[in-house]
Amino acid sequence: MAEPAKSVTACIVVIGNEILSGRTKDANIQYLATELGKLGVQVRECRVIPDVEATVVATINEVRAKFDYVFTTGGIGPTHDDITADCIAKAFGVGISEHPEAVARMTRHYGDVALFTPARRRMARVPHGGVLVDNPVSVAPGFQMENVFTFAGIPAVAQGMFQAMKHRLVGGDPVLSRTVRTNLPEGIIAEPLGALQGRYADLDIGSYPAFRNGKPSVSLVLRGTDDARLGVAAAELIDTIRTMNGEAEEFVQ
Repeated sequence: MAEPAKSVTACIVVIGNEILSGRTKDANIQYLATELGKLGVQVRECRVIPDVEATVVATINEVRAKFDYVFTTGGIGPTHDDITADCIAKAFGVGISEHPEAVARMTRHYGDVALFTPARRRMARVPHGGVLVDNPVSVAPGFQMENVFTFAGIPAVAQGMFQAMKHRLVGGDPVLSRTVRTNLPEGIIAEPLGALQGRYADLDIGSYPAFRNGKPSVSLVLRGTDDARLGVAAAELIDTIRTMNGEAEEFVQ
């Protein structure tokens, strides 16, 4: 008998009033979820919260107990509203101060002491017990507190930080997917699709309508950790659609 799939879960917490106001478009959720999936870490929740200390502290304490990993983005810059590091320290019940290695890296980077301003020195502050996360883009590091990883909000920096630390993650079985595209509308295929999901309860089957070349199209996405099982379910789905006189083509991802 095959061993059950090993599930490793994560939550992404995007911190920033600018995201909630609509002024800034988040690009980190899609990137992190995609990269984590490749490592066998399944993102189960994403939250977007304001720069409010009580909200950040409560959210971090809730999700770090609920998921294997937590990734935060935003709020570790040089300005007064960058409060994430302080909130993480408070959530863990520890102090916060300048990390010697972070200071050394930033001193080397800025060279001229006049450029290493007090505001920039704020970015060298790390909760006590935190482990630095390298920043190959702009030097000022992120950090790890137990299962919580704190990244900058700027997408290029967050991506660089993730690539620098992903070797620390222990994933489960990678989630694979197959996509079946059809011209049949959701209202027609809903019942047989629901029946298919019932027969393959171990898979996640979703329906996503769109327009392609000006015509209605539905992408039926099957996700799971067993490629053979996905193949059988996708073949059955294609047969079902074709018996209903619909078009069906598969895309393996």
